[in-house]
Amino acid sequence: MEPNTVQSEGGLNVTLTIRLLMHSKVKEQHKGETVKKMREDSNARINISEGNCPERIVTITGPTDAIFKAFAMIAYKFEEDIINSMSNSQATSKPPVTLRLVVPASQCGSLIGKGGSKIKEMRESTGAQVQVAGDMLPNSTERAVTISGAPEAIIQCVKQICVVMLESPPKGATIPYRPKPATAPVIFSAGHVRADTLTALATANLSLLLQHQPLPVSMKVHSVIPTNTKHHHGNTHETEIMQ
Repeated sequence: MEPNTVQSEGGLNVTLTIRLLMHSKVKEQHKGETVKKMREDSNARINISEGNCPERIVTITGPTDAIFKAFAMIAYKFEEDIINSMSNSQATSKPPVTLRLVVPASQCGSLIGKGGSKIKEMRESTGAQVQVAGDMLPNSTERAVTISGAPEAIIQCVKQICVVMLESPPKGATIPYRPKPATAPVIFSAGHVRADTLTALATANLSLLLQHQPLPVSMKVHSVIPTNTKHHHGNTHETEIMQ
């Protein structure tokens, strides 16, 4: 997030760049006309990274009003998708909308606050669930910040996060997170699957799990390691999540 302050008629206005982490499936659902309409209605610049990756980075840039309007449109669109998906399922309770921000690790301390005071205040004042990942995203100096709740709660929470980020700019150089392309399984003539391919698949599955079921702040997911890999024709394997 790189703030650039400019003066406007209503006082101090701020131009922000905020990055979201979404799954390719979500990106495919909201490409084309939907994203174009969001850009036009919010006046924010919305760009979605390309590539054969299980995840996409969505970059939203613009004045604060445009940023918050874009977030509102995204949150309400996600809620609409959840409601539509429930009509074709046996689910009885509506799951919350979940968004994942990508934030420089050097700013996460300010976001959490002393003894967790700041993040607790945000939860209580907005009604949203906020969780900061304990570990940095692969090959970067950024962490994922997961926000879950009703669209209104998410919008208020994003506003408060932006204020904290502006008050505590990132320290040092930030290495941005760039999702890696998905690795297709390598099948040998005997039907065996290469072990390092299983690692990539297990990591992608874990990422999907975290998107819909965020872990508490106190829990850290250190790694996903394929263990007891058995080279049979059935290609069975087990994974162990170390906490």
